[in-house]
Amino acid sequence: MTEKLFSKNSYIKEFEAAVIAVNGNEIELDKTAFYPEGGGQPSDTGKIFSNGKEYYVTLVRKQIGKTVHLVEEEGLKPGDKIRGIIDWDRRHTLMRMHTAAHILSAVINRKTGALITGNQLGIEQSRIDFSLDNFDKAQIVNYVEEANNEINRKQEIKTYFVDKNHADASLSKLAAGIGNVEEVKIVEIGDVDKQPDGGTHVRNTGEVGKIIFLKAENKGKNNRRIYFNLS
Repeated sequence: MTEKLFSKNSYIKEFEAAVIAVNGNEIELDKTAFYPEGGGQPSDTGKIFSNGKEYYVTLVRKQIGKTVHLVEEEGLKPGDKIRGIIDWDRRHTLMRMHTAAHILSAVINRKTGALITGNQLGIEQSRIDFSLDNFDKAQIVNYVEEANNEINRKQEIKTYFVDKNHADASLSKLAAGIGNVEEVKIVEIGDVDKQPDGGTHVRNTGEVGKIIFLKAENKGKNNRRIYFNLS
């Protein structure tokens, strides 16, 4: 098993680890700060340095209980010591996007009871799908404005872990629920939101910036898609 450094501290930019398995250009490490794609959040990219060589990490993914790092070229071997450096600008943008998505989702859920049916974070823009009955663009713009008001309160964001048996399933704003995990990571954004989530987030809402509404689409019965970016 790979120790997931990012799960306990989203601000780790560099780390040292050892290679535990290699399959061509797929590398497993005993610990990693690289976030693997999942939950709508893209994976980190960055570099691995070992034995005087540099390996660019293009993708990180979960694979049957493993965390696999894809590098551009082969050469690493089990037992190699490495230094990993994540692309921090990319990561921090995704952290800001993720926290913004939580705040916007919390506002919409509070106002309408709508749950998240899908999402995809990005560098240039992100999107969230909601189980909203009505398609009212003007109202959605109001929700974004309220979310920005919450962001401007500069509230602290805390993360902690609870046993799944002690996790409150009603906290999840995902239509799919908590999922099959033993330990649940809770992300608590001041008094705005508290929900299970495995991704990375900023420490304070003040880091998010401002949510910019881009567009909204009607994706079918009870499914509305909202696109946004940040400034």
